[in-house]
Amino acid sequence: MAIPTQAFFDGFAQADLVAADKAHYMHGYHVFDEHREQGALNIVAGDGAYIYDTQGNRFLDAVGGMWCTNIGLGREEMALAIADQVRQLAYSNPFSDMANSVAIELCQKLASLAPGDLDHVFLTTGGSTAVDTAYRLIQFYQNCRGKPEKKHIIARYNGYHGSTQLTMSIGNKAADRVPEFDYAHDKIHHVSNPNPYRAPEGMSEAQFVDYLIAEFEDKILSIGADKVAAFFAEPIMGSGGVIIPPEGYLKRMWELCRHYDILFVADEVVTSFGRLGSFFASEELFGVQPDIITTAKGLTSAYLPLGACIFSERIWQVIGEPGKGRCFTHGFTYSGHPVCCTAALKNIEIIERENLLAHVNDVGSYLEQRLASLRDLPLVGDVRCKKLMACVEFVADKRTKALFPEALNIGEKIHTRAQARGLLVRPIVHLNVMSPPLIITHAQVDEIVETLRECILEVANELIASGQYLGH
Repeated sequence: MAIPTQAFFDGFAQADLVAADKAHYMHGYHVFDEHREQGALNIVAGDGAYIYDTQGNRFLDAVGGMWCTNIGLGREEMALAIADQVRQLAYSNPFSDMANSVAIELCQKLASLAPGDLDHVFLTTGGSTAVDTAYRLIQFYQNCRGKPEKKHIIARYNGYHGSTQLTMSIGNKAADRVPEFDYAHDKIHHVSNPNPYRAPEGMSEAQFVDYLIAEFEDKILSIGADKVAAFFAEPIMGSGGVIIPPEGYLKRMWELCRHYDILFVADEVVTSFGRLGSFFASEELFGVQPDIITTAKGLTSAYLPLGACIFSERIWQVIGEPGKGRCFTHGFTYSGHPVCCTAALKNIEIIERENLLAHVNDVGSYLEQRLASLRDLPLVGDVRCKKLMACVEFVADKRTKALFPEALNIGEKIHTRAQARGLLVRPIVHLNVMSPPLIITHAQVDEIVETLRECILEVANELIASGQYLGH
């Protein structure tokens, strides 16, 4: 879209919007007291890597919406493609013996992009429903194999796999486990987060990998290999703090899965469609051939909601065995929605035509280099960055890696100052997480890093002055 004019912003009744938001709109991850007092940042326009609030303030969105505005906002050709599809066919029943040509075309394209024999696609409404679908597919598969006891799932502590009850239970991210919610525990197990920065003291990276592999095998054997159905893993853990696994870890976990007849589910809701410089990261970056990949977010660059569960020929052959009369009684009203599928196909076309994967490998390497310059600053314990997934972790003591009290909300303090300077980063307690659009430029990377530097130094000086930080 064209850059909004002042007349555009003058059309918003700011006070009325704030009041209506507080009165009626319950947000995801709604923080009741904070929202009651402060309200929300009301966004009304977007252009490329920038978004605008109702007052006309412009922000460089280094969060990329929620890991998802990959090709940038306001693309006219995307708007036209969506509008044309609405005119032609706005909806089609996706169940049983009904299909639409756009969904078919998209499934064929995804099968061509996915690694190995991941040739079969179940379209969903987003990432959470893709992971939910993978879980149900695994149950169906094991029952079809005559293995009704093989239903246990292993995932990692502090992972994130969605916000339905089931997917939140699989994820087990500490900050998401509030006492007012219930979580599923039956048949869901967890092993350690592969975070090299938080490895046991004195362990080399190689020793840490050995420790993690041994822990995983011990967990399998303690449950019983004949009872473990699948392992769920983000190639790089996103909301858990951009945890980049140590060298060889994922491949060795995958090899154990193969040895014990355990399905490897790669949750690529964040890492697919260019964020790490490839359409899918599991095989290309980590040498892992998953049995199932879940994806969403960058699939449409968030122009419309859509997800997918992509699975192997081996699974398909078992569940679709001729003569069994089986029915996969699972689906969503908006699965394979023709307008959403059109957005996905146009999104993939743009990524390929504009060679955005190569751009990500270039600008992502630059982001890695520039962010690393923040390591020497006070408060900064660790900087983790792989292409366009990045995180700065803040600590009260760089030597011991001790954290600040959660109540201090150090990530929020730095985020608030960045927002005042026109930069959005995502605060997660002790962290600032970034996932900018794939179209980000070197100059915008410089803006992100220099703004963060200013904000970190400002907060550090304030905490030193108040006696809350000793400056080391």
